[in-house]
Amino acid sequence: MTPNKEDYLKALFQLSVEDELVSNKQIADALQIAPASVTEMLVKLKKDDLIFYEPYKGSRLTPRGMEFATRLVRGHRLWEVFLSRHLGYSWREAHEDAELLEHLTPPRLSARLDAYLNHPTHCPHGSAIPGLDGSIQRTPLQSLDLMPPGSTSYIRRVKEDESLMDSLQEMGIAIGSPVEMVEAAADKSAFKLNLGGKLTRISRQAASLIFVEQFRD
Repeated sequence: MTPNKEDYLKALFQLSVEDELVSNKQIADALQIAPASVTEMLVKLKKDDLIFYEPYKGSRLTPRGMEFATRLVRGHRLWEVFLSRHLGYSWREAHEDAELLEHLTPPRLSARLDAYLNHPTHCPHGSAIPGLDGSIQRTPLQSLDLMPPGSTSYIRRVKEDESLMDSLQEMGIAIGSPVEMVEAAADKSAFKLNLGGKLTRISRQAASLIFVEQFRD
């Protein structure tokens, strides 16, 4: 299978919610490509029995497609753990190189890597790592920009946005750390956070990429 096809399967895996169909626009936005190219590829993936595809409605993975997608996501996130933990990679660096390594990771290597890392459950920026059986822990989270002033929570995941991952990490955003919403601009364009006693300002765009547990007043 080509890396291009694998990228589509991974995008469908990450965009899917239960059995709902994923729209062509969602896939185009995720992969940053033209909608016409998406339609062409989805027809090919359907022919290969990797997806269920309904024109003008959307698509979802078949059991065969889910097996391929899970292997990719598992390999990607395990490599992120390895690169961050053992080679000092930043979140962005680990994500970028894991994008390459995921296409070169057979199940045997993935299993050895998992064992070597002592079976991590999440990647460095909080995304769950699928198990050998394809199961994945899906915990309901809310984006930080929805927190009302005065509420507190814990940071659990940062979305894979290459343009902001490093700046968020440098800002002191850490998985598992407590966060308090101190103040929000009237138009919600910016926020003031308390991160372990340190006051930090963050834009709405950045806040929308950070996911936290249910808020507490």
